[in-house]
Amino acid sequence: MKISRIAQVGAVAAIAALALAGCSSTPSDSGSDAGSTPTPTESGVTVELDSSLTGTITSGGSSAQANAQAAWTTAYNATVSGVTINYDKSQGSGGGVTNFLSGAYDFAGSDSPLSDDETASSEALCTEGGVNIPVYLDGVAIIFNIDGVDSLKLSGETIAKIFNLQITDWSDAAITADNGTALPAGPITTVARSDGSGTTANFTNYLSATQAEAWPYEAGKNWPVAGNVSLQKGGSGVVDTVKAGTGTIGYADHSAIGDLNAADIVVDDTAIPFSPEAVAKTFEVAATDASNGVAGDLSKQFDYSKLTTETYPIPLVSYAITCTTFADEAQATLVKSYLGFVASTLGQQVAAKNAGSAPLPDSILEEAQKTIDAIK
Repeated sequence: MKISRIAQVGAVAAIAALALAGCSSTPSDSGSDAGSTPTPTESGVTVELDSSLTGTITSGGSSAQANAQAAWTTAYNATVSGVTINYDKSQGSGGGVTNFLSGAYDFAGSDSPLSDDETASSEALCTEGGVNIPVYLDGVAIIFNIDGVDSLKLSGETIAKIFNLQITDWSDAAITADNGTALPAGPITTVARSDGSGTTANFTNYLSATQAEAWPYEAGKNWPVAGNVSLQKGGSGVVDTVKAGTGTIGYADHSAIGDLNAADIVVDDTAIPFSPEAVAKTFEVAATDASNGVAGDLSKQFDYSKLTTETYPIPLVSYAITCTTFADEAQATLVKSYLGFVASTLGQQVAAKNAGSAPLPDSILEEAQKTIDAIK
């Protein structure tokens, strides 16, 4: 795979343009201009794809990546039609990692990087250990369904108290203070993930880092609060349950929320709605390196003390987790080719247009390509 910062290879760009146009049929409920056709970039991080490749890539995990993976597959297959990419979104990040570590997946999609124990386990499969490659940037949306309420503002403290079951009615004084007006009285039903979830990990990372008093739990993939909580499998389970209920509130990757409303997050008296620009700014100012020690690993963590009124407070960065050494050289070539496209500037445009995500900066994509180029 050749990586450059020059004009996109003409043939690939032309075919990719057709793929982007075809992506309008890719499922996406992000509320953005999903499905529109961008012009292929003439600069940035580019790859050359071998259209003669054939075979099957087996993968799965993060439901947050689902819309992006569908769009990436469509765009990639416009050039490399002989490669089948199977991505099982039903597994969630936890299931994706489990299946990767068992050798069932060529790569896992996960909204959190491998833990120390998982990295150690991956050495049996990868020799050097698994690497976490950022491929998708979005935000965790706080979704709600309240009769007669279309907009909602919530501070981090109020969010923590709601999800910790300390605030149980929509007329609570803290919610009134956040919104400047009282909401109709009614019980709050919180909805959370029942499965091991990277979205949960990103949400609880934010809560544990910024709201220690109201949220006395460690961050992690598993929902920590017991009691009157509706636990649902997968991001779609959370979204469907919030939508079907009354007085419900939950969390999900923004690309998956459909026509549900999402709360603005109050930071320093400023209400911040989700936008790709705001979450990209969060990554720019607050993402720090958190390598697992394996050569080429690009794990990130967020320094929430650097949040400003220009940043979306609950970012979600999602990874492709894979080996850099495969037992089967032909399979390594397929994974290297597909992930190379995903982590290109054009691949990020595909996700942005069809999943409403924020393109990762070229500086990160260049690092990702170095790791992908080492796959063998």
